Amino acid sequence: MMQNVHLAPETDEDDLYSGYNDYNPIYDIEELENDAAFQQAVRTSHGRRPPITAKISSTAVTRPIATGYGSKTSLASSIGRPMTGAIQDGVTRPMTAVRAAGFTKAALRGSAFDPLSQSRGPASPLEAKKKDSPEEKIKQLEKEVNELVEESCIANSCGDLKLALEKAKDAGRKERVLVRQREQVTTPENINLDLTYSVLFNLASQYSVNEMYAEALNTYQVIVKNKMFSNAGILKMNMGNIYLKQRNYSKAIKFYRMALDQVPSVNKQMRIKIMQNIGVTFIQAGQYSDAINSYEHIMSMAPNLKAGYNLTICYFAIGDREKMKKAFQKLITVPLEIDEDKYISPSDDPHTNLVTEAIKNDHLRQMERERCVEVVKASQYVELANDLEINKAVTYLRQKDYNQAVEILKVLEKKDSRVKSAAATNLSALYYMGKDFAQASSYADIAVNSDRYNPAALTNKGNTVFANGDYEKAAEFYKEALRNDSSCTEALYNIGLTYEKLNRLDEALDCFLKLHAILRNSAEVLYQIANIYELMENPSQAIEWLMQVVSVIPTDPQVLSKLGELYDREGDKSQAFQYYYESYRYFPCNIEVIEWLGAYYIDTQFWEKAIQYFERASLIQPTQVKWQLMVASCFRRSGNYQKALDTYKDTHRKFPENVECLRFLVRLCTDLGLKDAQEYARKLKRLEKMKEIREQRIKSGRDGSGGSRGKREGSASGDSGQNYSASSKGERLSARLRALPGTNEPYESSSNKEIDASYVDPLGPQIERPKTAAKKRIDEDDFADEELGDDLLPE
Repeated sequence: MMQNVHLAPETDEDDLYSGYNDYNPIYDIEELENDAAFQQAVRTSHGRRPPITAKISSTAVTRPIATGYGSKTSLASSIGRPMTGAIQDGVTRPMTAVRAAGFTKAALRGSAFDPLSQSRGPASPLEAKKKDSPEEKIKQLEKEVNELVEESCIANSCGDLKLALEKAKDAGRKERVLVRQREQVTTPENINLDLTYSVLFNLASQYSVNEMYAEALNTYQVIVKNKMFSNAGILKMNMGNIYLKQRNYSKAIKFYRMALDQVPSVNKQMRIKIMQNIGVTFIQAGQYSDAINSYEHIMSMAPNLKAGYNLTICYFAIGDREKMKKAFQKLITVPLEIDEDKYISPSDDPHTNLVTEAIKNDHLRQMERERCVEVVKASQYVELANDLEINKAVTYLRQKDYNQAVEILKVLEKKDSRVKSAAATNLSALYYMGKDFAQASSYADIAVNSDRYNPAALTNKGNTVFANGDYEKAAEFYKEALRNDSSCTEALYNIGLTYEKLNRLDEALDCFLKLHAILRNSAEVLYQIANIYELMENPSQAIEWLMQVVSVIPTDPQVLSKLGELYDREGDKSQAFQYYYESYRYFPCNIEVIEWLGAYYIDTQFWEKAIQYFERASLIQPTQVKWQLMVASCFRRSGNYQKALDTYKDTHRKFPENVECLRFLVRLCTDLGLKDAQEYARKLKRLEKMKEIREQRIKSGRDGSGGSRGKREGSASGDSGQNYSASSKGERLSARLRALPGTNEPYESSSNKEIDASYVDPLGPQIERPKTAAKKRIDEDDFADEELGDDLLPE
């Protein structure tokens, strides 16, 4: 019996149905006869509409009502029966079978309503993540693997190869554990492949440096065979290196060629290095003919000293003397890969400069000079001493010490004819760069008289004649230089420019096409060919050759803007915009490119975009009022009238005599209903009157001028016409702006007559296009116009 009896626990838990069985005397029907309110409700309609001031018997139950201060007052029931939720002896009765929010068994009379339990204080903090969760374990294990790989690499760099291998093995073991744990938690796609690749690659490298070649090959094979590792095929080069160390030449060559197939043609340096490894393997295997093929390919693509030397050795091994001589000639034409003289400061570091200055003339430097130049002078190889002196002059030129270079060359000018010709050629080039054409011509004559068959001297003489405008005579000197040396590319280039000046475009094109066959990747030659086709009114060919220029120098802003100009002439606005935008991106200070882009956006009604370019133009040319007027006009067209008004006012403060700005201020203020319109109208009227008076004075002065003055003015007008033709490109752009919709807009009315201020570009003249740079080659690249040999000066 007692096993089914359960005692109620003595807890404070809320019981939804407590108090329902308690006896309440208000429910006793025997007392209803004595209840006056109940009897009155029964006899009349009082129960349906009780009076407001009804008297409540003492047995009526009241419920608390909250006041403005949070306390509660009792509200009597109209019929004396308890209302739902009434408080009986401090106990709250629930409204329904489910407990109402905020009410509990222990609620006392006068307690505040707090359904959200805000009086309990702030919520407890969130429970921290458990450190033993699977995600945390995986993260911690990844961190340990990365640390082991780093420690392995550091130990390798410090020379502790055994420790490096042990760390690499530990990293491999932990990485495998990490992969198993990650597969249990997440999908296989979420495995960190980069970490796996780095662990395996480091392990294979450590095996290789510890001469454990079999293990290294197995590890590399695991990486290469896994298709999930992208670009892993390049590691076959490392496998080829291991086979080469094992003297397994056939497999080494096989893996080198497999790696060569994996390298794209864009990565030329890596392909050249793999080809050199193939050549070395063929040499060690005794297959000299195959090695020659590899090294000849390298010397044709990217010649270097090692490849040239090995090619010469291979020809010597097979006994081919003629090809060995040619290979040696190619070898001596390869640059020595030495940047500068050790006494030239390589950086702007002040400490390094001080050290360099201190050792320039110390005892060791003096001893070097004595043992080098003086010893050679006293020996039977006295001609080498002259070459060393010329190299000394070249070193001074690299240091930009032109005075010392000129002094040395003037001393050498007094030597025998060969040295005299070389020194005079260099002096002619120096004076030509300094725009001293008289001295340049004098030394060019000395060089030609000393050695009539010196092509560099003849080229320099042609340059001096070219500078004086005698193009026919200059062409004769260039032709004579080519007759003496058909490989003189400077003379061939300059004769092409000469024919272009003489408007013999077909002959100029032939010269540059011949030069292109010799110098395949010369951007200057490619540009000159494109320029000739443009002069011949063949824009499609000009665009094709300019695209080749872009492939060689993709960041040249002048070439890109030229392409945009040609596409604009052809009517292809989208391509023109692309190349103009690229030109602006690399050089955002070309005012012609900025003007075209601004006009393009105005034409397409993208006013906000046009504002950016015209603001840039106003920064570059702050004294040109038309850019600020264009900015204001774009604001007005885009609907931003307040910004347009502010811009016009700012422009008027800077250029108070500009009529165009005042006209738009009057119109804009009138449209906006501003009082400033009258003031600006008065200023405009006064300014127009002053302008009219000024024009009358000028007109009367012209009418009263004499014949000689008229002639002077006529010549001046002729000059202005010549200037107009010289700046035809800029005029075409301004005409483009004027051709846009609306004839009374400020960006179309850009006449310079209303601009009193002149502008001097703080950045100096515009950067010359490659044509001018190519022309500059006549002026400056005469360093290459002297004898072949050690007396050559650098470009």
